[in-house]
Amino acid sequence: MNVISRLSTTAFRGREVTLPEVGSLLHANYVVSGAYHVVGGKVSLIAELADTKSGRVVWSDDARGDVRSLVSGESEVLERLVSRVSAAVTARELEKAQIQPLPTLESYTLLISAIALMHRLSPQDFDRARTLLEALIERAPRRAIPHAWLGKWHVLRVWQGWSTGRDRFAAEQTRDAQIALDCTKRALDSDPNCSLALAIDGFVHTNLLKQLDTALERYEFALTVNPNDSLAYLLRGTLSAFKGDGAQAMKDTQRALRLSPLDPHRYFYDSLAATAALSAERYDRAIELAQRSLRANRMHASTLRAMAIAQSLSGQMEAARATVAELLKIEPTLTVAKYRNRHPAGEHRTGKLWAEALGKAGVPKGS
Repeated sequence: MNVISRLSTTAFRGREVTLPEVGSLLHANYVVSGAYHVVGGKVSLIAELADTKSGRVVWSDDARGDVRSLVSGESEVLERLVSRVSAAVTARELEKAQIQPLPTLESYTLLISAIALMHRLSPQDFDRARTLLEALIERAPRRAIPHAWLGKWHVLRVWQGWSTGRDRFAAEQTRDAQIALDCTKRALDSDPNCSLALAIDGFVHTNLLKQLDTALERYEFALTVNPNDSLAYLLRGTLSAFKGDGAQAMKDTQRALRLSPLDPHRYFYDSLAATAALSAERYDRAIELAQRSLRANRMHASTLRAMAIAQSLSGQMEAARATVAELLKIEPTLTVAKYRNRHPAGEHRTGKLWAEALGKAGVPKGS
């Protein structure tokens, strides 16, 4: 989301101006406005978010906090407002995407909605996300970002176990890997210095191609381009986890969490941080992170796998079996053999240990 600078918005202070006029002059789709009241060291805020085209208020809230923390920028009030405004914008864009035909939707609506639907991980929403991304790519074929997100879509498709039925899984996984690679190649052809495209290209090389050295190069380059790219830190940490370097995995994923405290897809960060904790043999921490991820999204199969492994390795077998039962509802064709075959750590000590833990928790052995 592009946020208009305060120097531009201050120009409207004390002037009679309509929301459509603000939207037109600033090229803004939404306006956050409100009021504050200070008594002693305490501040009360009232804020609302309005759509500049319709004039409709799509969200409002009030909050109270400490003036000193508010001014310092380390305020829970600010975090709450930013988080809720972000969620409200996403919800509004999703509403538009669900009720309006594709030709009438603006590009940012397509992108925000596609990303949100992709991470809901219900099959219907997931398929709709692909439709929106492809429509956006048709409109703007030279933009790197939509191609990169479509590459991630194909990785998630494989890791949810949705490529196809049991007999053709390997062939479909190979096909998804090639399509994902084509997506990130197009993205990098358009913008070789796009840190998102570099990170997702590394994601493809890690999770689908098992080319860990190439993946590490992509993550390192992404962080050279953008030293604050939280996704690159997250994925590099996961790569370290697969190799069995738990200390580095924890370091990178914790930095990713600090860099993205209000990410609307925080569940994904918590899930991969749980994998890092697994590698470091901090099973209680892995369970804590997995549970937090699942509270936000119970459809992420990778989170359930991480939690089942942590529970199994820490001796909580009854809980592990319950988690596996939930996992198999999402991924009914999962077997230990399939897990080891597709997992980047399958031939590493970590992958063998985790596969064995899943087997003990009730995942069928397979062949």
